[in-house]
Amino acid sequence: MRISIISSDTKIKERLYNRFSPVLQKMKENKTAYLFLAPFALIFFAFIVLPVVMSIILSFTHYNMLESPQWIGWKNYIRLFLTDDVFLKAVKNTFVFAIITGPVSYFACLLFAWMINELGPKLRAILTLLFYAPSISGNAFLIWTIIFSGDSYGYINGFLLRWGFIDEAILWLDDPRYMLWVIILVVLWLSLGTSFLVFIAGLQGIDSKLYEAGAIDGVKNRWQELWYLTLPAMRGYLMFGAIISITQSFAASSQVIALAGFPSTDYAARTVVTHLIDYGNIRFEMGYASTIATVLFLVMILTQQIVQLLLKKVGE
Repeated sequence: MRISIISSDTKIKERLYNRFSPVLQKMKENKTAYLFLAPFALIFFAFIVLPVVMSIILSFTHYNMLESPQWIGWKNYIRLFLTDDVFLKAVKNTFVFAIITGPVSYFACLLFAWMINELGPKLRAILTLLFYAPSISGNAFLIWTIIFSGDSYGYINGFLLRWGFIDEAILWLDDPRYMLWVIILVVLWLSLGTSFLVFIAGLQGIDSKLYEAGAIDGVKNRWQELWYLTLPAMRGYLMFGAIISITQSFAASSQVIALAGFPSTDYAARTVVTHLIDYGNIRFEMGYASTIATVLFLVMILTQQIVQLLLKKVGE
């Protein structure tokens, strides 16, 4: 019996050695490259992978940062989906926000990048700066709070009152009926950011010989050129831009807080991330906040996988 156990252990070790020996051999051959990658890998593990794993573990605990975490199993998830009405409202607002701002900003970035890429170098540089500037402007929210001010001095209210469209000023950023839509409008105006620059870079990196070959193969117009040549050639840039758009749309918080306050009236502009900030940064219920973060992380991963499947069909 003992001999059979020893022989089975030996077979397992041989299988593991045969499976991992090619990997180990390649690592030895490329050890210099791995040494260069080691600093980034350590930082990535310490500040990305480890916090995500810790968040998932803490989501099954009660942890208030003063006492040791106490394991409570699925109670946080049950509370989140069955008893937390504010979270359900935040989910609805987040999906409305993401469904509108994500695709619209993504295709707007791609469209404007494609149009600007056709221009001369100087004009292209000027327009790129003009389109990108709002996303890095520190006073953008201040300007929009003045435009949508709830008194008669706000630009929108002043215009509507002057021309008789309304009889009294509308509280754009306090009324639950208008609050979320105003924020969506502002976010769309600010959306030409990183994805826009990535698409510009991708279009600039396409070899002109590709279009010459396409013309020989029967590409007849600019739309066919865009679908069969341009988009497949920059599929990696499209994926990166999609990840940025997904992250920004699902992680909206700073725009909401700056425009609608924290908390917003009747939680009309509550998003999943502002709900997370409430429980994590204010109430210090870190176990419950980790549950919210874990759910958001899984939703973003699922959305990213769906987008990746859709992008694979580009050019088919």
